[in-house]
Amino acid sequence: MTLSIPGFDHVRLPGAGGVGLAAAVGGSGSGSPVVLLHGFPQTHLMWRHVAERLAGEHTVICPDLRGYGASDKPAATGEDVYAKRTMAADVVALAAALGHERFALVGHDRGALVAFRAGLDHPETVSHLGILDVVPTLDMWNVLHGVPAAVGYHLFLMAQPPGLPETMIAASADAFFGSFLDAWANDPAAIPAEVRAEYLRASAAAVPSIVADYRASAGIDVTHDQADLDAGSQLAMPVTVVQQDWGAQLGYDAAGVWKAWAPDLDHRLTRAGHFMAEEAPDEIAGAIRDLLAR
Repeated sequence: MTLSIPGFDHVRLPGAGGVGLAAAVGGSGSGSPVVLLHGFPQTHLMWRHVAERLAGEHTVICPDLRGYGASDKPAATGEDVYAKRTMAADVVALAAALGHERFALVGHDRGALVAFRAGLDHPETVSHLGILDVVPTLDMWNVLHGVPAAVGYHLFLMAQPPGLPETMIAASADAFFGSFLDAWANDPAAIPAEVRAEYLRASAAAVPSIVADYRASAGIDVTHDQADLDAGSQLAMPVTVVQQDWGAQLGYDAAGVWKAWAPDLDHRLTRAGHFMAEEAPDEIAGAIRDLLAR
């Protein structure tokens, strides 16, 4: 049985090109909508604590990204299938199908890259943008240098041409995906056994599409980011970024990177680990409330 957010309804609606997206929807039907996008190697379940905290004030929508969880996993027949531009269009289509033409959007990890692209491509739709523990794709590659870049070895592995990464990961899926749950959590108890098992089950069932998502970030996503950078495009809405102190660890100005993209920026550092929505849900829910008040 797939785990989900207690008390939320479960829907399946079309994203871009008719790709089926599974989502948990709950909260105040009259409250402003907030869409929460999950990261790797997770599903919408990662938002369970934050979603429950926001549900009294907002309509909360937590989809599984295309290629993850219970959402469709189309074959990567072209580089655009898992482009963040396409995945952002999924989110806009899903929200519209639920009756929301404008919404706040918060993403973690892979979901944050989708959210970033949605903010650039759909400024009339995304009213507020929250980002948890990433920098934009173009900047990510630019800050990974030398031995410290080993923390992101999976980015390089899944950037390889189709075939080898999928074979290697599928051969030891639980060990591969579980290693990130172990290494990236400051508080392992924040991901209890049944939740961990759900993440591993869902990830093992989605190896080709997860790799395709990452591979896009070494190709078409960089192209799209570079085009926006060259055009001087910026995020027009209020933006809050919450992240670990990656700038100190990797030797770059994290707030400065984000300020170049987001003039209206609230940049925060957290003592929580990468899985901050599960490790520090009060902190993250509070940051989202502060964002929505701007």
